[in-house]
Amino acid sequence: MSVAGKTILVTGSTDGVGRHVAERLAANGASLIVHGRDQARGEALVERIEKSGGNARFFRADLASLADVRALAETVRRETKGLDVLVNNAGIGTAGGKREVSADGFELRFAVNYLAGFLLTRLLLPLIEARAPARIVNVSSVGQQPIDFSDVMLTHGYSGVRAYCQSKLAQILFTIDLAEELKPLNITVNCLHPATYMDTTMVRLSGARPISTVDEGGAAILQLVESPALAGKSGLYFNGLRESRADAQAYDANARRQLRALSFKLVGLADPAAA
Repeated sequence: MSVAGKTILVTGSTDGVGRHVAERLAANGASLIVHGRDQARGEALVERIEKSGGNARFFRADLASLADVRALAETVRRETKGLDVLVNNAGIGTAGGKREVSADGFELRFAVNYLAGFLLTRLLLPLIEARAPARIVNVSSVGQQPIDFSDVMLTHGYSGVRAYCQSKLAQILFTIDLAEELKPLNITVNCLHPATYMDTTMVRLSGARPISTVDEGGAAILQLVESPALAGKSGLYFNGLRESRADAQAYDANARRQLRALSFKLVGLADPAAA
């Protein structure tokens, strides 16, 4: 799929692999919506893209707040007529041993890595439907922890690694569930583990030694955005450039139904499938 002239939102695109992907897409002719928490970094990236002949805008939002997610969606709806690709890339890693909560009182990694993308996607679906065939890409991880539906917010036995891995598996369950829902609308939804321990701020803060580059991870994300071979293929999980299998819970229809119901409840939206 040529991205020339397409409108693409990449969350978490002021740093790391998100920035790399945004710059590549802009260089290929896409109209980029850059997102991040830092106004100065966002404006600097837009300036760099525009100086290179590209087209970009920056919208600020802190995804630890569902109010900010709603405001971001409203800004995108107001400023654009349609969205060809949504890349849910923003996230926080495993650093920190203390349990933290979001502005809404949810476990922070579940809120930022999963719930924010769930809500943003749901709010932007009318814009995405307007540009079908369109694509949604969720940047997940090979690090996956089955969701404990009796303690999703990890009030017991908390660790940053467990919280991160649970949130990333939640993204995969969401991907498969949404792919089934949107298949009749010609909107594909896929997810991936881009690369292991990329040289990013997130990885360095976790204390891990980088072993792959943002170029490698970026190439995997760009494949799901651009590859004509993936037209009409949806609900897939990739490990890098190759289609792979996620944790078994991702393929459990009951677990996906549980997560879907919980997610709609937590973000305060009605499930259209229940209407």
